Amino acid sequence: REYVEEEFPHKYTVASPLFLFPVVKSPDCRFGIKKKGEATVYLCGNSLGLQPKQTREYVEEELKKWETLGVDGHFSKVRPWVTIDELCVDNMAKIVGAKSLEVCIMNSLTVNLHLMMVSFYRPNAQRYKVIIEGKSFPSDYIAVVSQIREKGYDPETALIKVYPRKGEHTLLTTDIKAAIRENADELALVLIGGLQYYTGQAFEIEKIVKATREVAPNANVGIDLAHAVGNIPLQLHDWGVDFACWCTYKYLNSGPGSIGGCFVHERHANKGTEIPRFAGWWGHRKEDRFDMAETFIPTPGAFGWQLSNPPVLPLAALRASLDIFARAGMAGLRTKSISLTRYLELLLELQLPEGMCKVITPGYDRAEERGCQLSLTFFFPMEKVHSVIEREGVICDLRKPNVMRIAPCPLYNSYCDVFDFVQILKKAIEDCKDGI
Repeated sequence: REYVEEEFPHKYTVASPLFLFPVVKSPDCRFGIKKKGEATVYLCGNSLGLQPKQTREYVEEELKKWETLGVDGHFSKVRPWVTIDELCVDNMAKIVGAKSLEVCIMNSLTVNLHLMMVSFYRPNAQRYKVIIEGKSFPSDYIAVVSQIREKGYDPETALIKVYPRKGEHTLLTTDIKAAIRENADELALVLIGGLQYYTGQAFEIEKIVKATREVAPNANVGIDLAHAVGNIPLQLHDWGVDFACWCTYKYLNSGPGSIGGCFVHERHANKGTEIPRFAGWWGHRKEDRFDMAETFIPTPGAFGWQLSNPPVLPLAALRASLDIFARAGMAGLRTKSISLTRYLELLLELQLPEGMCKVITPGYDRAEERGCQLSLTFFFPMEKVHSVIEREGVICDLRKPNVMRIAPCPLYNSYCDVFDFVQILKKAIEDCKDGI
């Protein structure tokens, strides 16, 4: 019961000196927990990560280079733009559990999904089916459907969606494995999220890959890591995933709409033009790229899927965040994340009125199946309580039909953030109950 006392979170809270928090703008914070001009309770890193304080410096350095060198910035002595994406690769590879050869920073998530499916979804009369999780994020569903149609197949028969069992919110790995077995002879691709955006469930990727290899060895496995990268431990190389794609503006804090990332397993690194792809000049091998020949010899590894030269300013912002990740280390961040989210879970259980709210994310007894996010459902219109907590200085998001997503990020959130959120939510529910 000591967890519910106000003194408890202060024992374990150290103010984050590395990130910039939005401030409370509402002049009408009635609960008195937050005041106008103070830092918000920001629990929305699952949607957009906060800005590192050093981001401005990193970006302005490149703006100054542009100002003073112009086009010569591409080959300057300090961080030449022509290879500036490579400065992010090693740190990114550590985050996703990959070799540097297997990682490339490029494009956006959905563009990369399409590029990967051009190469790794190669249906034929025998094998043409794709397995995805039911109610996957539209990035996956819309992209997959369009790829199936473009290749001349019918999504009604080619797309297999695996849903939670009746009355449950999360998927069982056994049900995903069962779908793989049942469709093994016709399976071309398994495309699954690393972490489900709505429920917060982290999928057991290693088991899914193993199940696919056992019964459908000719099928490929791809992962959408949008909500997993920078959030949960990943070992893409060791798990044997064929490809993975992600964005960097959520847990990786690179800024709104920023650049994406891509993984292609080492076993595909040197197959060259044996692997069909939508090719671009920048994916051509480096040693003679500027000879401008009308040939395409892909760079080994994930770099062979690059289309265009790297965007300098988004990469500067990403590098600012990855430098922080490199100092913190994913192991330490994961330890803090498990503790923070468990603290949130306990406070919700102990302090909220019974029957008002339910967590649909896997519980602490299945901590390996979740990241920092808890998804809350309400038994009355969630928009009403959200408007109240927003007025009181909380920033979090809603996803239809009925989920409020709360994500205490270990890089910058504290136990005090979690405590303040639950106190505000509790008061907001009490305020809203009269209108139910």
